[in-house]
Amino acid sequence: MNSFDYLEVTVRLEPFSEELAEILMAELSELPFDSFVTQEPFLKCYIQTADYRSQDVKVLLSGYPAATGFTAAPVQGQNWNKNWEDRFQPIVVDGTVTIKAKFNQDVPRTRYNIWIDPQMAFGTGSHHTTYMMMQRMLGIAAFIRGRSVADMGCGTAILGILAAKMGARKVFAVDIDAVAAHSAWGNARWNRVGSRTEVACGDASLLQMGSYDVLLANIHRNIILEDLPTYHRSLRRGGHLLLSGFYEADSPAICSAAKELGLTFAGQSQQEGWACLEFVKDC
Repeated sequence: MNSFDYLEVTVRLEPFSEELAEILMAELSELPFDSFVTQEPFLKCYIQTADYRSQDVKVLLSGYPAATGFTAAPVQGQNWNKNWEDRFQPIVVDGTVTIKAKFNQDVPRTRYNIWIDPQMAFGTGSHHTTYMMMQRMLGIAAFIRGRSVADMGCGTAILGILAAKMGARKVFAVDIDAVAAHSAWGNARWNRVGSRTEVACGDASLLQMGSYDVLLANIHRNIILEDLPTYHRSLRRGGHLLLSGFYEADSPAICSAAKELGLTFAGQSQQEGWACLEFVKDC
């Protein structure tokens, strides 16, 4: 392997936002880009030259109007993640949940404290969608206690770890990306909820191995629409389904698909154009 076995793919975002950059990191990591750096107005993405397919990047970015173009150039391999990790700041949700990294010092304790290794797996709590998911979980805290929870597309497993800390009897965390699944496994054990958290690498079909009282999915709109029937089958009667990872404009399509399956709408949240939806399975 020579010193220039990586490509730096630079994506221009107009308008630029950290939230969109994080969404694109999650999407591009499946191509498989393995490191990212944000330098407004650019998102710089790194991939081994042998794995790069320009057409794949073009198709993925076509779904994001703010991604106005990209270029690719050879670059010497290095640890691009470190810069991003070193800039991670603690996140506090409604004065009740705190998410922090090992290098964050003097952070006030809240009721639920989550320590994570902020690698490039999606889900550090900084994105609006993750934040709203945690807010809605706090809204059904009494229901979660003693129940089984699935965290689909878990990333760093922040949501699953929060469920376990809220008293969930069992958490099943799933991500299609091996790096994310490994990160989730480590974070669950670091937070001392490993005995109640099972982590698997795969897609939504793995959910059918069990049934759940609460199902969490903070994923892209198209994946949610494709996997919604599986979520419905895997959810117990009376169970809660929390969905995010999409824009407010996508909510009607998701609500319509959920209604066709017999799921009852139970509430929604919005932040900066992003949405979070809650449904209940009545039968």
